[in-house]
Amino acid sequence: MKKILLFIALMSLLMLTGCESEAEKVSYNLSQEADNFNVVRQLTVINCIEGDVLFQMTGKMSITADTEDNQLEAIVEDEDGSYKKHYIGLSDNVTYVLEDLGDNDVSKYKYTLNYNPKMWIPVEVQTID
Repeated sequence: MKKILLFIALMSLLMLTGCESEAEKVSYNLSQEADNFNVVRQLTVINCIEGDVLFQMTGKMSITADTEDNQLEAIVEDEDGSYKKHYIGLSDNVTYVLEDLGDNDVSKYKYTLNYNPKMWIPVEVQTID
């Protein structure tokens, strides 16, 4: 009888330690696919004070949030097999949104980076009557 109770207790313990939710498994798998440049993502960096988009980056990329240096690190792969690393500084008034757009027919060696020209070339229009 003691052996049966000990066996049941051990089996219960093993079953409880191996429990992982389906959401955790899916989250892990999606992160792995994205870090292996298999998922098209769109990174949007936003100026929260003005409500303006500073820039967007779209393509197959790996993103790491470096909380010590307050920045994002985005790695992309070029056609020649070389890698480029982009650093995006974050602050109290700059934030970002990262969307997984899915696996589209986009080359993993191509990406786009679009800056908001208003943020870099300030132009004030004056109307003369």
